[in-house]
Amino acid sequence: MRKSLIAAALGLKLVFASPAVFPASTSPNAAWMEWKPGNDVGNIASLQRGAANFMGYCSGCHSLKYVRYSRVAGDINIPEEQMEKLLLLPGTKKGDYITAPMSKADGEAWFGKAPPDLSLITRSKGPDHVYQFLKTFYVDPKSVNGTNNLALPNTAMPFVLSALQGVQEAKFRTVERAVDGETLTERQWDSFELSSLGQLSPEEYDAFVRDTVNFLEYVGEPVKAKREALGIWVILFLLVFTGLAYLLKQEFWRDVK
Repeated sequence: MRKSLIAAALGLKLVFASPAVFPASTSPNAAWMEWKPGNDVGNIASLQRGAANFMGYCSGCHSLKYVRYSRVAGDINIPEEQMEKLLLLPGTKKGDYITAPMSKADGEAWFGKAPPDLSLITRSKGPDHVYQFLKTFYVDPKSVNGTNNLALPNTAMPFVLSALQGVQEAKFRTVERAVDGETLTERQWDSFELSSLGQLSPEEYDAFVRDTVNFLEYVGEPVKAKREALGIWVILFLLVFTGLAYLLKQEFWRDVK
């Protein structure tokens, strides 16, 4: 089942493939807390790639229980034939909500807690947090699953994207600071270093993560792009109406003055 999902994702990416059109808004050498995806939920090609990424690598554990397959396909212009062939999980129908095949009991048994639904993850945590989370996994022999995460320390989630990004090690430095007359030492992140390469280059992996986060941001508010586009016309209307109202007021008050 896992192989079929990955194959479906890769197939959808080939059908709708196009280069990423927005870069990261900060340098990779900046502090990881400053990394931002630079999302654009109006970028249909990015949303299509993000849908393929989610269905191929996330949908086995995580659900999107507030959106239906048909709604996603309609909003991001995926033909029905492609949706049925490449998006639908086995045993599901186009009108179904996107739910994960993993049961809550299995999730708790395997990971210590059930994987959360991701429908509103970017609205509750913000797209920056999700982007940083997917980019800051690192090797940690002391953890249960062998990896840890800077954005969410001691996360129960294993790094399922390591085959794409590669395996990276985190370099830390020791910093001393004075607090209430005492000198305290703390460990701060310095940089990441790839100990083994993945299937994607660092630039390709960044684009993969951005597309995935972009898709999750769309899922959190499917009408966001339309709302923002409509808002421009509403503002223009109000400006024109204000101008007409002012001219009308001037005409009415001309005789009074």
